Amino acid sequence: MAYLLGLDVSTTGAKALLIDERGDVVASAATEYPLSTPRPLWSEQAPNDWWVGAYTSIQAALNRARLTGDDVCGVGLTGQMHGLVLMDKSGQVLRPAILWNDQRTGPQCAEITQEVGGLDKLLGLIGNAVLPGFTAPKILWVRQNEPEVYACAAHILLPKDYVRYRLSGEYATEVSDASGTCLLDVAHRRWSDAMLKALDIPADWLPRCTESPEVSGRVSAAVADITGLKAGTPIVGGGGDQAAQAVGSGVIKPGVISVTSGTSGVVFACSDKYAAEAQGRLHAFCHAVPGRWHLMGVMLSAGGSFRWLRDSLGDPERSTASLIGDDPYDLLTREAARAPVGSEGLLFLPYLTGERTPYPDPEARGAFVGLTVRHNKSHVVRSVLEGVSFGLRDSLELIKGLDVPIEQVRASGGGARSSLWRQIQADVFGTELVLVNVTEGAAYGAALLAGVGAGVFASVDEAVAQTVRVTDRTLPVPENAQRYQKLYPVYRSLYPALQATFHTLAEE
Repeated sequence: MAYLLGLDVSTTGAKALLIDERGDVVASAATEYPLSTPRPLWSEQAPNDWWVGAYTSIQAALNRARLTGDDVCGVGLTGQMHGLVLMDKSGQVLRPAILWNDQRTGPQCAEITQEVGGLDKLLGLIGNAVLPGFTAPKILWVRQNEPEVYACAAHILLPKDYVRYRLSGEYATEVSDASGTCLLDVAHRRWSDAMLKALDIPADWLPRCTESPEVSGRVSAAVADITGLKAGTPIVGGGGDQAAQAVGSGVIKPGVISVTSGTSGVVFACSDKYAAEAQGRLHAFCHAVPGRWHLMGVMLSAGGSFRWLRDSLGDPERSTASLIGDDPYDLLTREAARAPVGSEGLLFLPYLTGERTPYPDPEARGAFVGLTVRHNKSHVVRSVLEGVSFGLRDSLELIKGLDVPIEQVRASGGGARSSLWRQIQADVFGTELVLVNVTEGAAYGAALLAGVGAGVFASVDEAVAQTVRVTDRTLPVPENAQRYQKLYPVYRSLYPALQATFHTLAEE
């Protein structure tokens, strides 16, 4: 029996997942590490913490599965995207990594956009607008604010790729993660000479860029004992967390869309051809499947809006849940089920932490609109679930506008556990919503990619066909879908009407 290892270097911890060649999960282990916020808007981590978390989790997963490194035929990597790891010529890290959720680089984003020649020129070069979360503006920030660090730089890596370096000694990345650097020519799946020249970033600082299932290194003898893996075990390119999760949930062909309702909400669509949204409101990245791309919309407070509701108005549910051994979210969704479709005209804008898609506006704010004396808590809770679903539909509508078909939506994340919220989403989207047998997310997709590189599967398509299955289906209810179809334009009118008010309030 062949076994495959998927390693997820996330923001909260490193997770090692072992699966067999049938796709069955054999064991997993996770190791947490800290996050540093030394100043407002800053978010950093020590890359060595990723490495310690990675080898600790690998050892624990092997022990739990009662396997040795000889049993593992391939390693796949995934993890948080966009983080900047700066290293010197000897491979030493020069400063803490600046993470995806760091917001210090607004001025550098504006500078890059101006230097390149505006948004249209950017979209032509890299398919994406430059946002504070991405990697290139972080590089400029270090150059401008820490020149002594920048003067020593010789290598740039992304988080998962730093772990690859520690495993193999190789400086390498792959196209899906590289797409989020603002330095990749996404259409042609290679580093953009034009961007590097415009930003005066040396090309030899960048790692070799491969396709995601391609072998990009092998476990070195120096770390074999530390990890428990066998020296020479192939390590594939892997994928950024969203692309790897898409592989793990079978979202690898046009027509199948994934909607992830975690703290943030992500809408992910595969395409056989490259396309960039005209205003840069969607991310246009390379998929982890060779020869395919993906479009992605991100809303910042999806499940985060429901968590805010629980923490702010859910004290009775939390108290009751602790007494009866239930989940307060389940009690709140039962409350929401008492309200009718459309919450009797109560709408919720889920912009509690600003927004990214379709409005890249950090000063956007949340709002309840349409409150009357008829409304009670059940209406409020349901309106939050409906408002988040409308926000996710915004990304779906942008994807439709690029002629990408939407035939089935695959749901994942915390929101997918609620049958009521799945029904609301199916009704709002007007599309079948399904669940699949895989719940391990990005680490599972990374393990499948490892299987392709190791020859266990002939292709990513074959890997998914053999391992990922639909387990549940939710069809839209026609009368509910009709009601939401009427409400959606009203929801869409709210942000333009309130934008100036939001910006005024942000100044208070």
